[in-house]
Amino acid sequence: MSEEQVMLQETIRSFALSECPTTRLRELFDDGSGHDPAHWTALAEMGVTGLVVAEEYGGAGLELLDLALVAEVFGESAMPGPFLGHWLATLGLGLAGTESQRSQILPALAKGEKTACVALQEGVGAWAPKEWTVEVRGNRISGVKNVVTHAAIADGILVGLEAGKLAWVDARAPGIEISNENGIDRTRPFSTITFDDVEAEILEQGDGTAEKLVSAASVLLAADAFGAASKLIDLDVAYAHSREQFGQPIGQFQAVKHAIARLGTEMEPTRALWWHAAYALDHLPEEASRAASMTKAHITDRAMAAARESVELHGGYGFTWECEVQIWFKRIMFDRSFLGNPEQHREQCAALAGW
Repeated sequence: MSEEQVMLQETIRSFALSECPTTRLRELFDDGSGHDPAHWTALAEMGVTGLVVAEEYGGAGLELLDLALVAEVFGESAMPGPFLGHWLATLGLGLAGTESQRSQILPALAKGEKTACVALQEGVGAWAPKEWTVEVRGNRISGVKNVVTHAAIADGILVGLEAGKLAWVDARAPGIEISNENGIDRTRPFSTITFDDVEAEILEQGDGTAEKLVSAASVLLAADAFGAASKLIDLDVAYAHSREQFGQPIGQFQAVKHAIARLGTEMEPTRALWWHAAYALDHLPEEASRAASMTKAHITDRAMAAARESVELHGGYGFTWECEVQIWFKRIMFDRSFLGNPEQHREQCAALAGW
């Protein structure tokens, strides 16, 4: 990591530690929004909303690896808010939009004056661009998208269409119906969106853009899961020091020590996977898709295993709402299943390798 990247992570981590404690998370869980406008405003002022937007449109012009480093910190803190969908929307517009579309839409998104979400997944497990079915008739679209995070507060929606195309839609346009769903991860509530002959701006620039967008999502989800698993290991260590049984902290028992040490040695080497996958998307296009799928499959599987063991290390308390572990357990569950589960991504890896 460069000195600038270290500083970026430290700045975001410092903000998250001071402004996003679990007490604040639980308040947001109670109101169901999964969004703190104060967090959004502060992070927008820090440039987080426009990290991968080109400088000419008001962004920082950074690369996906820089964005993934922020995603890791957001995973550590279980940061609520529409950041994932917003980042992907700005990335998609930057890749596929015309000069006119980029100049009209991106500046407000980069500054955080408006929020965006992405509508890519359809049905159960239909996440790849070749599976998208939203119909296009001229500049109007019709179809259904599932698991659209923070759709209820978005100003604009980047929609995946049939034949792997993308479109930008005003979230308040006539013909859009947003139905909120019950999701397990309360930091990222989601909705089902029905588009009924909705006017849209079709983005037609660049072949393979939709595939690159989904690959970028895979890397960001993997980085988030890595950060969440790291946080759980820290919680495990703290609990092993404070919880006493038979007159001593449970961390002095060999079985507990070895379990926590194993979780750490299994997770830490996976850091290189998402670093490389993020770098590949900007610099090694020939291996980017396979690296992204491999990264999401392996890291979210390892993170989920760490989450399960973290619950067990906390004993009966680990299964309760009061225990903080459940926050990161659920966040990892979302990271693992959204836009392709590990089995689907391993199948994609095999297909890309010609197996």
